[in-house]
Amino acid sequence: MSENGQTDASHDIRMSATVDRLPESERLRRLVDAVANESFNEWYDERLFTENILEGRPYFNGASPVPDAEKHSPSKLLQCHRKVRYYGQNAPQEGDSPQGLFWIGSEFEEEIIVPYLQEAVTTDSTYVRNSLWIDTLVPTSSGDEVRVKGVTDPAIVDSDGGPILVTEIKTTSSLEYLDGPKPHHKAQLHAYMHALDGEYNRSIQDGLLVYGSRDTLDVRAFHVPFDDRFWRESVVEWMAQQTQFRESGELPPAEPAFGWECGTCPFQRRCGEHDGKYQNEGFTGLLPGVREYRKQQLVEYFDAYPNAKLTPTLAEKYPELAVEHGVYEWRCGTCGSTYPYDGVGDDRDSTPPVCSDCAEKGELSVLFVPVPDEQVVDESVN
Repeated sequence: MSENGQTDASHDIRMSATVDRLPESERLRRLVDAVANESFNEWYDERLFTENILEGRPYFNGASPVPDAEKHSPSKLLQCHRKVRYYGQNAPQEGDSPQGLFWIGSEFEEEIIVPYLQEAVTTDSTYVRNSLWIDTLVPTSSGDEVRVKGVTDPAIVDSDGGPILVTEIKTTSSLEYLDGPKPHHKAQLHAYMHALDGEYNRSIQDGLLVYGSRDTLDVRAFHVPFDDRFWRESVVEWMAQQTQFRESGELPPAEPAFGWECGTCPFQRRCGEHDGKYQNEGFTGLLPGVREYRKQQLVEYFDAYPNAKLTPTLAEKYPELAVEHGVYEWRCGTCGSTYPYDGVGDDRDSTPPVCSDCAEKGELSVLFVPVPDEQVVDESVN
């Protein structure tokens, strides 16, 4: 409902009528300009937000709760410890969103693989189940326990719903050089097998990794028998190390487990793997001068840290968020004077603006925007 009492629909009708009265060239220009990446992203994000509420999963909207130190997700196993910590602490993500990959993976699984499995393996005694929940405690070599919680991909089950064979479905750009299961996918499947083996009164020692090409829709499947040594020495040890990093509150070393991780990581600038301008930044704070934050990523960051503000660069890009959350001011390191973000310049400029108060005294002092560890935030997601 608008301020004058008109519904949004009425407003849209009036706007449509106004556009219809425009000259043909202007109307055409507006129609062309209406289709743009930013408006599409906003439309799609709002669609997902509404769909989550409709489907009874509003907890998907906004930031994720910070996991307990001992709790681990199968989908994060064996990956870069620092990246996983950034994710867990809701650090602000940079760059492109992986929503497209998630959507393609989900559609490939639900619309292609599940129907195929139903045709290929269903008999009088076997069936296909969309997923199984797992939640299990795992002892470590130190005697402590870690917890693995998540949901599997489709599983082949018996008439009672008990698992016989658990699968993990992945999409990839190409199958050409794929000669075996990728280690982190193998770890994910091992977590499922270990948990299901302990929950059901039967031995679950076999899994199936199915890779599908996003280009050709060809598939390649790998039988993955449970490897106790790989589970204990690689997967459980990784979980124990990640738990230690969480308990200590420290930033793990930047040691990616795989060569591709840095190139696709949404934290590569704050980590120091992009252009070297920033190095080893903590879990909170936006990087001054960086524009590569999408609106939805910022919305989730503010959901986790309500007292956080925008940098001047992002305020210019997202003025509506600037009104809602505020903007960090420019500050003089010499006299302490502050200046409004829109009264000085852009924090991307190669030449920092100078402090006018110091200039009046014959001194040359440059202004700066607070760096991440100087930005005051307040955690709400715990």
